[in-house]
Amino acid sequence: MEKSTNIVGESSALLEAQAELWNHIFSFLKSMCLKCAVELGIPDAIQRHGDTISSSELITALSIQPSKADYLWRMMHALVHSGFFFIDRVNGEEVYGLTPLSRLLITDGNQSLSPFVKAMLHPILVQPSLSMSSWFKSEISTEHVPFAMVHGTDLWGVARSNPEFSQAFNDAMACDGQFIMDKLLKDHREIFHGIESLVDVGGGSGGTVRAISKAFPEIKCAVLDLPHVVGDLKSEGNVEFVAGDMFNHVPPADAVLLKWILHGWGDEDCVKILKRCKEAIPSKENGGKIIIKDLVVGSKGETKSKETQLMWDMMMMVVVGSPERDEQEWQKIFVEAGFSDYKILPVGLRSVIELYP
Repeated sequence: MEKSTNIVGESSALLEAQAELWNHIFSFLKSMCLKCAVELGIPDAIQRHGDTISSSELITALSIQPSKADYLWRMMHALVHSGFFFIDRVNGEEVYGLTPLSRLLITDGNQSLSPFVKAMLHPILVQPSLSMSSWFKSEISTEHVPFAMVHGTDLWGVARSNPEFSQAFNDAMACDGQFIMDKLLKDHREIFHGIESLVDVGGGSGGTVRAISKAFPEIKCAVLDLPHVVGDLKSEGNVEFVAGDMFNHVPPADAVLLKWILHGWGDEDCVKILKRCKEAIPSKENGGKIIIKDLVVGSKGETKSKETQLMWDMMMMVVVGSPERDEQEWQKIFVEAGFSDYKILPVGLRSVIELYP
């Protein structure tokens, strides 16, 4: 009897394992359904209709052939299960509504992350992940990550030759940066208190410093980026654009901002960048600091957040090669660059690190 019970238990465990395996195998379709929903404009259609919409009205709003209605409902049910929409039944017809997740995808919203979805699930970024095993087995050096192996050049080379992808990628970085900066300026304003001047290294078109300047008019802001990025941008008000290379020189300021920069470089290059930044700021006693907005693996300690952070680290491995870091790995870089103290503030999946000379 005991042996029979053990066999039943083992069989049940194997079936549960198979179900979990299937879930992992087909989880990519969750991403593809999300991508499809954004490209079809489903969140926008529901929002325009007053935050809820019937199944027949959604078909009309999306200009989808009635013959494909059943296929759309099947996808919507998958998205409902994943939390992107809620479902109700009114007068015998299904009605869909927005959830906090899908509200982040409304394109005319101030916090829209639709561009991030489109870029991260763009075929150019997805395709290299399908070739990881070939990359591991190949004899090419680690400098040539799966992305370069598949596309023949690095991320920036593809962006230069493909305007459509370049625009999608830039839009993704802009919306993501604005999303996080809105939260910082609303909930953690103390980070910028006492600062009279700030340089945003790799700040692109200046969206971040414009937001900082608006919230703190007393701060004189500058953007340092490569000549082809800021060459045609005009200084305005308290915002100045400086063409240059962060490996060579960072303009002097009370604070240097590095948002989503260091994770794209290896340890040796990060140390070089931080040393240039250290040369630009005064002592800690005189208010000098570096503000790093980046990912600290395990900073929140939540299983779901940790999994997402690890998946992002895999994305970085496939696309650019550089690693995401835990606190000990960050600390090692800080010490090598000559910094004496730091503090970490988790903000969502990422963190703000205040680094002091």
